[in-house]
Amino acid sequence: MKILFIGARLFDDIAAYTKKEGIKSIVTESNPDSKNLDLPDAHYIVPRGMEGPKEIALKEDVDAVVPLIGIDKPLFEIAKLKEDLEKNYGLPVIASPLDAVSISRDKLKTKEFFIKNHVKTPSFSKISKNISEISLPAVLKQLEGQGGSGVKIAVSEDDLRSCINDFEGAFVEEFVEGTEVSIEVLRWKNETVPLVPVYKGKTTLEGTHPLDKLKTAPLNIENQRNEDIRQVAGKIADSLGSEGVIDIDIIIDETGINYFIEINTRPSGTRYLTAASTNISPMHELVDMATGKWNSKEVQKRIMQYHALEIPVGDYKTDRNNYKFRDFENKNCWVIHGPQNFQRITIRAENAQKAYETAKRLNVDYNKFYQTGKN
Repeated sequence: MKILFIGARLFDDIAAYTKKEGIKSIVTESNPDSKNLDLPDAHYIVPRGMEGPKEIALKEDVDAVVPLIGIDKPLFEIAKLKEDLEKNYGLPVIASPLDAVSISRDKLKTKEFFIKNHVKTPSFSKISKNISEISLPAVLKQLEGQGGSGVKIAVSEDDLRSCINDFEGAFVEEFVEGTEVSIEVLRWKNETVPLVPVYKGKTTLEGTHPLDKLKTAPLNIENQRNEDIRQVAGKIADSLGSEGVIDIDIIIDETGINYFIEINTRPSGTRYLTAASTNISPMHELVDMATGKWNSKEVQKRIMQYHALEIPVGDYKTDRNNYKFRDFENKNCWVIHGPQNFQRITIRAENAQKAYETAKRLNVDYNKFYQTGKN
């Protein structure tokens, strides 16, 4: 089995797994200085875009293509590559198709998709130059953007005046105060497996990024059934026609109402929490889809229930931040991941108490994150 992986940055998440499975791995990358280029069996430096990966896929006669792209901008080009390779060459590409990406990459189309499919989402409207018509606080959203880019939380008319021109043609969304949640959903050949709702802290008027918050899984808040979230997430993936893995963002308000916010048709930043909590690595599942061994019923049977805790640590001195230590090996363990200055430790334990005990043994200060809420 020979697989082409597009992008080297996330390859360390699956390098050990491909070796274990006896898969010949080939990576294409546009940045010659990218990390992880020494991990696959072979790599090619190609120009930006999808012509290079297509050329290498055909030249190497690979069995499947797995894009390892953690940002939104290239997803549309990947979807077009998928359509070409699958239709004209019978070569599976483990990524969402054009229709799904077209909806998820445009925040307004995503809102319209939620409404059409009777999924609750915060109220919204086109941005008006008459700022007196906008209820505050409000979330201003450009049609594209990720990780907080293209989003502004306005708490005053001065905020609105300072940024209204930058958001022309975009929309304004009701600010929902509550709890931020994500859930990853696996889907391949019309079989769907929603994984675990992940707690990402409380919403803030400052728009604090989840990377800067303490996160846990599974979600554990009063009057909230995780199975209900999983069912809606599965329905969204089916209606969207996604493939591979997607990530769905949710806000649960103070009364327990779930508001669905966004869909990301790519690997999620919560994938380590998902793997720690469920024992299902979304990245490994992409490889299994490519090899043809993926079976949704078998995945469901393998889902475990651990407590997962993830803490930002900036820079943590250890030699474990590499591909050899990416997998959760037992019921009480931890991994460290992320680039310099943005490292995170993800802990798996039998329960919350043991997770925090592990954090203490590692000398990780988690108390400063309590202000964002603790699951």
